[in-house]
Amino acid sequence: MGPVLHRISITLVMAQCILGNLSNGLIVLKNCIDWVNKRELSPIDQILILLATSRITHIWEIIFIWVKTLSISFMTREELKIIMFCCILSSHFSLWLATALSIFYLLRIANFSWKIFLYLKWRLKKLIVGVLLGSLPFLLANLVKTSITFEERIHQYGGNTTVSFMETELRLFSELTLYNMTLFSVTPFSLALISFLLLIFSLWKHLQKMQLNSRGHRDPSTKAHTNAMKIMVSFLLLYATYFLSLLIAWVAEKYHSELVYIMCLITGLMYPSTHSLVLILGNSKLKQTSLLLLKHLGCSLKGQNIPTT
Repeated sequence: MGPVLHRISITLVMAQCILGNLSNGLIVLKNCIDWVNKRELSPIDQILILLATSRITHIWEIIFIWVKTLSISFMTREELKIIMFCCILSSHFSLWLATALSIFYLLRIANFSWKIFLYLKWRLKKLIVGVLLGSLPFLLANLVKTSITFEERIHQYGGNTTVSFMETELRLFSELTLYNMTLFSVTPFSLALISFLLLIFSLWKHLQKMQLNSRGHRDPSTKAHTNAMKIMVSFLLLYATYFLSLLIAWVAEKYHSELVYIMCLITGLMYPSTHSLVLILGNSKLKQTSLLLLKHLGCSLKGQNIPTT
């Protein structure tokens, strides 16, 4: 890769990293401040705090691995195993919490008269807790499977106790990451997709009802449906893009294509950073806080007094 492309790629990676940390950090900070002031936190805000925290961790893990690929440093098997487990934890909770958020939007916004839907709607908090607790066996199976496969692959690669992260260990890490995502992401991704499709069906029924009653389409229920759909479809598309970027990065690493690898890294970072930005824009409280911060920042840069409201 040429020096110009290298500088551009580093700039884009750092921009994605900054965007991800700022957007997720804002979610955590605002909700924690409200938690301290009001001494209570709504279920959706609790999900957002945990989701943003897992994504901040995930972003820094991606950056750490990328830095390791650019350095000449070495890493022991134990150190690589710890990093692998940390990535599994952050990726697992990031995916399952986003899925829980999709289920939460569906049950809070959709209007169905089905008995099973009403039963789950009345027990929404318990359902969300149950979904997250139900994900723990998947996490345990993922960690056990990764540990077993890791030891098997290490012996296949020669059983070195200290090897170059750029070659053997990076290849092993990419293979295990892709394998785990393919095997353990099907259930949460399917649940999020089903929630999205049901929300579309609910919106379609709602619009039909509005037409029969000769009412407009700009009612609060329609806005709530469309807002939730934007958040859910952005999650589905960005996660699918994240998975494809990992797949292409694995192929690029095998053929030593640094440019393609960097482009995949930039694309992969869009998932934990851009989706959190969409969450902020779709949440009136977080959106108002972000606009207020941007206004104060603009006034500070211009040297003006910050208006008090």
